[in-house]
Amino acid sequence: MKVIHIPSVKEMTVTEEPIPAVQPGEVLVKLAYVGFCGSDLNTFLGRNAMAKENVIPGHEIGATIAAVGPGVPESIKVGDVITVNPYTNCGTCPSCRNLRANACQRNETLGVQRDGAMREFITLPWQKVIPVSGISLRDCALIEPMSVGFHAVSRAQVTDNDVVVVLGCGMVGLGAVVRCVQRGATVIAVDLSQEKLDIARSLGAKYVVNSKTDDILETVMRLTDSMGADVVIEAVGSPITYVSAIDAVSFTGRVVCIGYAKADVSFQTRYFVQKELDIRGSRNAMPEDFRAVIRFLQGTSVHLDRLVSGVVVPEDAKRAMEKWAADPGKVFRILVKWL
Repeated sequence: MKVIHIPSVKEMTVTEEPIPAVQPGEVLVKLAYVGFCGSDLNTFLGRNAMAKENVIPGHEIGATIAAVGPGVPESIKVGDVITVNPYTNCGTCPSCRNLRANACQRNETLGVQRDGAMREFITLPWQKVIPVSGISLRDCALIEPMSVGFHAVSRAQVTDNDVVVVLGCGMVGLGAVVRCVQRGATVIAVDLSQEKLDIARSLGAKYVVNSKTDDILETVMRLTDSMGADVVIEAVGSPITYVSAIDAVSFTGRVVCIGYAKADVSFQTRYFVQKELDIRGSRNAMPEDFRAVIRFLQGTSVHLDRLVSGVVVPEDAKRAMEKWAADPGKVFRILVKWL
């Protein structure tokens, strides 16, 4: 089978390796589409300190079951269309004991701390398989990144009384937009890309702010009668957007942080106290977030083609990543097709 590795900075190889044998309690998964995400791009560029050496990237998956091992429930059958929960959990750390396995202290995500899904076949514990119906194999690869945005909205406890600013309209940010709209909130979407903002508006954002031309704080204050947003969701991972989140949130508001800033962030910490803010992290997603995204995709009339920037074969994956690295603002998701 073909396998993609990232052996070193800005390098990507396609090798031939044996198809893995299925062990008890495992399924053999035949990949159809696997998405490259921001963590894969950072690994490719040498900026992902969490990634193992010579890693096989990829954890956004549309696939089918090719074989099942002993001990797998009869409900999981060969030919089933699936996506995958790509996170591990130890069961003993504080997060796991508090029933928040998504934030496991010892988590290892496919394609980061352990080898991922950029290959023709992979074996996985059956518990990590999520059966999907009524969604194409291609669109199954969009479920995981959107679920991360859905989870952030849960962390923010968004209600229909809230005005929510979503900073960053990549796949994760768009997931947050969708979930906020489902909950009846008024959404202000912010991004540098007008194309991404147009998609956010098509998904229900009431207002869009192009931060390349408009001042975020000034615009948010104008749209909220100088009150600020009840919730700000940071889905970029930039010192600028982290500071903007604290500035734009209302007194007693909630800030939820998804993105990893690549540099130290300097805050006026007086706002933490004066505004009596709730500042929360949001990591990965819970099973209920995956289920909610699946229900959304099953029922949506939104054309999802705009969320896929390109579909490439394994041999063209390196060129696609180089193109993404050269102009990151233009890309939503690059999918590798393994069919």
